Formats: sequence, C-alpha cells, structure tokens
Amino acid sequence: MYIIAVYDVGQKRVGKMLKLCRQYLNWIQNSVFEGEISEVKLEELKIRAKEIMDEETDSFILFRTRQEKWLEKEVVGKERSSIDNFL
Repeated sequence: MYIIAVYDVGQKRVGKMLKLCRQYLNWIQNSVFEGEISEVKLEELKIRAKEIMDEETDSFILFRTRQEKWLEKEVVGKERSSIDNFL
C-alpha cells in the first residue's frame, strides 16, 4: 500500500517523530512523509508513534491508497526532498 503520513506533535517530540517516520517512509516536507509500506510495517509504525505521542494533544494522520499510480501529486514551488531512486 502507498501512504502519505502527516504529524503534528509538541515541540519536544518533533525530533523523535521525524526519526521514527524516516525509518519507514520517505521524507518530503517538514512533518510529511510518503511511500510504499506493508500492513505489518504500518501497524508497527502506528504503535511506535503512539509511544512517542501525547494522544490528547498530538496527531498522526495517514492517507492510504492501493498504489502510488492512483495518487496524482503536483508540487508547486520547490520540492523539499525528491524520492526518485537512482540506480
């Protein structure tokens, strides 16, 4: 499955969430990540995110699609981080 993940966490937890999400997905902009992920890895990511978050004030939002080809993406302005794979 292909997901876009967005988080909004307290300042003290931003670094931990950034580090966690980079282990599973491609960083594209500030607190936004995208990429292919299995159901098992996604569940693992959510469990680990909950351990970092304060669920009363923080949020972690996941947008899912079956494959990247079903997602139309348009970047206006500078793309922060390209996810192209070079061989």
